[in-house]
Amino acid sequence: MNQTHCKPTFLKIPAQKREKILAVATREFSENGFENTNINLIAKRAGVSVGSIYKYFDTKRELFLTVVQAGIRELERTLEGVYESDKPILSKLESVIRSIQETSRDSALIRLYGGIAAQENASLAREIAHEMESVSAGIYTRLIRQGQERGEIRADIDAGMAAFALDNIFMALQFSYACEYYEERFRVYAGEDILGRDDFVVDQIVRFVKSALQKQEE
Repeated sequence: MNQTHCKPTFLKIPAQKREKILAVATREFSENGFENTNINLIAKRAGVSVGSIYKYFDTKRELFLTVVQAGIRELERTLEGVYESDKPILSKLESVIRSIQETSRDSALIRLYGGIAAQENASLAREIAHEMESVSAGIYTRLIRQGQERGEIRADIDAGMAAFALDNIFMALQFSYACEYYEERFRVYAGEDILGRDDFVVDQIVRFVKSALQKQEE
């Protein structure tokens, strides 16, 4: 999914107009799923004609992939910024957690990602998942290896498996701030007030990750 899925005309319109169309489309896809989302409604709520939408995208599938790809690029920019900082590894992971807390609440994009696994079109789901997960997998694996090279993380841990475990923690946390089912699940495990205890959540996850990744003092 590395290619651009929109037509060149979409890239030529003002940035504010592009962002509005993508924001509306993200919300509609996240609330209704791919199959049940109506292009006419997206056009109406974005303040453009249906004809304009088809001047920008060949099909609904291309619009959907453009929405997802825009989110992936934003994720990549955020994680690359964390990776390139001079902070210790655990501080970098704390930055990721705080970013999740800031961006996931009432996030249509996170709800959209949560519904990707339920896509009826299996090939579409696989295509999306591959690119999306490749971004986080690559950066988290590099973070673990960087920590190992610095002596901050145990050398006996496989970087890929550690990255997989971290991503599962972070993904669950994203959904816990964005989706009603996962919010309730979060409360069941951590208390009714957990959604208002951000510093506590950060502290506990960092402690858990530290205990798993760092060599214990003898």
